[in-house]
Amino acid sequence: MRPLDGIQVVTLEHAIAAPFCTRQLADLGARVIKVERPGVGDFARAYDERVRGLASHFVWTNRSKESLTLDVKHPEAAAILAKLLADADVLVQNLAPGAAERLGLSHDSLHESCPRLIVCDISGYGADGPYRDKKAYDLLIQSESGFLSVTGSPEEPAKAGCSIADIAAGMYAFTNILAALMERSKTGRGCRIDVSMLESMVEWMCYPLYYAFDGATPPQIEWQRDIFAVD
Repeated sequence: MRPLDGIQVVTLEHAIAAPFCTRQLADLGARVIKVERPGVGDFARAYDERVRGLASHFVWTNRSKESLTLDVKHPEAAAILAKLLADADVLVQNLAPGAAERLGLSHDSLHESCPRLIVCDISGYGADGPYRDKKAYDLLIQSESGFLSVTGSPEEPAKAGCSIADIAAGMYAFTNILAALMERSKTGRGCRIDVSMLESMVEWMCYPLYYAFDGATPPQIEWQRDIFAVD
């Protein structure tokens, strides 16, 4: 037995953040059904061919899942998705801003027919605010969150080598879904989870914020190097 045996997850996902989240669920025993576009599937499939012809990012974030192709804009797609969601415990999506609402896959649209369903939306900037309709990518979020100010050097800021904004959002989505499943076991009701890449990275930047609290000097890259210097 694994902790999430018997839990079914339907996911409309691509790239890294949502797939990384749902891979954690799959590793714990959940049945994860990944809905992909016909012909090309998740565009992360085309990142490279390093793993025996498969993309390294795709292999990393999609093990243990099932996959089906579906044109979600086809007139018959809504009925197919409804059938999948009728048996699902969790819906995860990181489609383009506004796409889930247009497809009738928002928490508000699904709550009446699927009151136990947990809906997790992952985006660049969240469901409200002036940037809600903007797309995002990892380097942009690393920059906007201030993360680049504590990496590299003062002369040459540097991004983290891996997609940490995506990873951060995926992990916060994963932990919140686990908490929502625990809550549902007590209340019998599902809920909506809204995770953004920017908020996830801003949380990680709270240490430099508190280090510079009340007018103190912000953390310097040279100061960090001194801590880890070896004679």
